[in-house]
Amino acid sequence: MRIWTNSACAAVLLTISGAAWSQTVDPRLYQGLHWRLVGPFAGGRVLAVAGLPSNPKVYYFGSVAGGVWKTTDVGLNWTPIFDHEGVSSIGSLAVAPSDANVIYVGTGEACIRGDISFGDGVYKSTDAGRTWQNVGLHDTQHIGRVIVHPTNPDVVFVAALGHSNGPSEERGVFRSMDGGKSWQKVLYVDDKTGAIDIALDPNNQRILFATL
Repeated sequence: MRIWTNSACAAVLLTISGAAWSQTVDPRLYQGLHWRLVGPFAGGRVLAVAGLPSNPKVYYFGSVAGGVWKTTDVGLNWTPIFDHEGVSSIGSLAVAPSDANVIYVGTGEACIRGDISFGDGVYKSTDAGRTWQNVGLHDTQHIGRVIVHPTNPDVVFVAALGHSNGPSEERGVFRSMDGGKSWQKVLYVDDKTGAIDIALDPNNQRILFATL
């Protein structure tokens, strides 16, 4: 994982977070920024990273074969927080914007290549990663994206690729309205078409965009 660092970093992050993405940021604000490697050095290849807008020191790192890692000091130290679970391949992770204690992890990397690892569904933590519970979608195998509603941590969407080497029914876009207790398949084409990404319209939370 790499982050920008220097004395101007806080000002740039504040400017970007407070402005719409469609607006242009003055290049002079970030010309002095440089990338530096902050780890986790044993984490390996990664597809999933999430931070806390409310706390710029906290980040989560989901490795495709090394579980979930957490830092509370901007990458100076990393702690593996998923080692007691039965799977280590992470495809996506998301922290609930309205409750930083709620984290959803979609297991199984979804970057199709010659050597990939599969997962066993979605995991949820309600204590900022100290403990985890598998909340279903066990046969999705590869999850490309998990997103959480901005004001309701119980509403979560999952873009599931499904089996990488054959047809499967448990693929497409799934929605839970009760924090993962139950799931509804809300977008499905056929048993050979998976979902890889999903996003909410920031101006209208009833509009979603999905990639299949």
